[in-house]
Amino acid sequence: MKTTISILGSGFSSLAASCYLAKAGYDVTIFEKNDTVGGRARQLTKAGFTFDIGPTWYWMPDVFERFFSDFNRKPSDYYQLEKLNPAYSVYFGKGDFITIEDTLDKICDAFEREEPGSSKKLKTFIETAKSNYNIAIKDLVYNPGVSPLELITPKTITKLNQFFSNIKSDVRRSFKNKRLAQILEFPVLFLGAKPSDTPSFYSFMNYADFGIGTFHPQKGMYQVILALKSLAEELGVKINTSSPVKKIVVNEGHATSIVSNGKTIHSDIVVSGADYHHTETLLEEPYRQYSENYWNKKTFAPSSLLFYVGFNKKIEHVDHHTLFFDVDFDEHAKAIYDAPEWPEKPLFYASFPSKTDNSTAPEGKEAAIFLIPLAPGLNDTPQLRTTYFNKIINRLEYLTNQELKSEILFKESYCINDFVADYNSYKGNAYGMANTLMQTAFLRPKLKSKKVNNLYFTGQLTVPGPGVPPSLISGKLVADLVTKNHTL
Repeated sequence: MKTTISILGSGFSSLAASCYLAKAGYDVTIFEKNDTVGGRARQLTKAGFTFDIGPTWYWMPDVFERFFSDFNRKPSDYYQLEKLNPAYSVYFGKGDFITIEDTLDKICDAFEREEPGSSKKLKTFIETAKSNYNIAIKDLVYNPGVSPLELITPKTITKLNQFFSNIKSDVRRSFKNKRLAQILEFPVLFLGAKPSDTPSFYSFMNYADFGIGTFHPQKGMYQVILALKSLAEELGVKINTSSPVKKIVVNEGHATSIVSNGKTIHSDIVVSGADYHHTETLLEEPYRQYSENYWNKKTFAPSSLLFYVGFNKKIEHVDHHTLFFDVDFDEHAKAIYDAPEWPEKPLFYASFPSKTDNSTAPEGKEAAIFLIPLAPGLNDTPQLRTTYFNKIINRLEYLTNQELKSEILFKESYCINDFVADYNSYKGNAYGMANTLMQTAFLRPKLKSKKVNNLYFTGQLTVPGPGVPPSLISGKLVADLVTKNHTL
């Protein structure tokens, strides 16, 4: 009989792991608590509109290509990509915005218009970012986070100082224009920490942004999930939805089964792509690696207040991705990381996928996704959600000079309580554990349990970190560890 593997969850990391493990010859079954696959990357459809509930940015296409090539496939076998131009725009005031286009030369022109002489500095900055990208994304992030020695290579030794300085100080040293500095600091927010707490080496995110660009899968990010699901099923993976796992049974240091929907299911190996903290609560206490105190002391990436809105008309003066930095960046960051509270004047991000993709809204109408980053663990009430929707819709109307409230057909919200209910997310975080210096690589929670011999973890709370491309990589890393430790 084949060695059986039970995988908890069906997000990017779980689906990726299932593909690698099935290809290696294991008998793989996924158990997903919700009624559709995708984890945080699910989809909402309503009244002819389609929204990605979770991730909306498609960066680092080379990581997706590398994943599919491991199975002699290409992304285009499953979905079609369009490079966005503009990639996004950033509002700083009424009718006052900077547009980031689809090539570095065009972006340099935009910088030069804003601050004469800045384009030369930008090219130098992006050259360093490209070098870091080639080291990080093509090499370092494919290490399993077992040893600090993974970070020490002939290439990284020349960049050691970049692990002990931070993105904000590097950017502000070269760019005196606050608006340009904020644009350069924006990509590291995907890593879940303030620019001042993110090592300089992570400037590779700026190369992903300016050097490679922003893409959109036709019909939305959920098409990538459906691609992974199709590939997994082609490889023989069985997927059970509406199947929450309530317990991982351990005997003498070995996981022997899981309990789902009242049934005990034998498993030779268990891999969890569910929330790491939650997964450990499925174990008897002696088999948990990390205490509540451990988790409480960690720096978590933000949670989010999201709105999915159908508008009865096309919205003017916005792009597919639009950022609203018309309020104090640092004050909002303090409300997330330093003194957690609801921000008085929040920055927000908006996605209008129907600007690019006609399938996401009926003709003449607009699909809109709004996101406000929040500290995890805040009190989340319907009244607060309404208050903050009014804040951002009023600002959207003012900044873009148009009336919109009367054109709202419907709105749905999603916030901290929903992250907890749907994903068992620790404190309702949206993106996992931040990639600060002390939470990088081998300093993150381990892929392999130290207390249960055949229990493994994958996803945004372990290696390599938050984001969609890192989640794909995490699936590969855990599968490699399983195959190394449990030969067929």
